[in-house]
Amino acid sequence: MGFIKEFKEFAMRGSVIDLAVGVVIGGAFGKIVSSLVDDVIMPPIGFVTGGVDFSELKYVITEANAAAGTEEVALKYGNFINVIIQFTIIAFCIFIVIKGLNSFKKKEEVAAEVPAQLSKEEALLTEIRDLLKNK
Repeated sequence: MGFIKEFKEFAMRGSVIDLAVGVVIGGAFGKIVSSLVDDVIMPPIGFVTGGVDFSELKYVITEANAAAGTEEVALKYGNFINVIIQFTIIAFCIFIVIKGLNSFKKKEEVAAEVPAQLSKEEALLTEIRDLLKNK
């Protein structure tokens, strides 16, 4: 019974739940970026380059042979280009989020480092307290 209880405590930690939420949101964000690249960014680029569909670009090593029952062997570098663009967009978005979080943390640290200024009465009372303590 101790193992199950220990696992339950581990699984219910905030960091594990945050990680699970991050993975789910990251998966959905990945789909959004894939659609952005495939459906919005690459068609105009294909149009400018003369109707080239980047996802179909490939270097054929061996042609398919139906009689021999072999499939085509090819390097699909066009799809690789799409994935690199998707990765770049996701990495840039994560960079922006982390940069924003870091600037927010710096503002909190600066606010915590600034000591509160004592009023004249508080400074006088503190001095009197210290003098009485030393007597």
